Amino acid sequence: MDPKLLEILVCPICKGPLVHRREPRELVCRADRLAFPVRDDIPVMLEEEARKLGPDEEA
Repeated sequence: MDPKLLEILVCPICKGPLVHRREPRELVCRADRLAFPVRDDIPVMLEEEARKLGPDEEA
């Protein structure tokens, strides 16, 4: 993903920062414990597309 894009993207729910996980290809909001998918280098920032992080997963 483009580093400049990562600088300006925020969580669509809480407007907080996101952490980029390269291997599972997702952007994680630690505050909401949601992971937004990145498909074909395009972040899908829709709440209904996000997956909830499990209790054993590190945000």
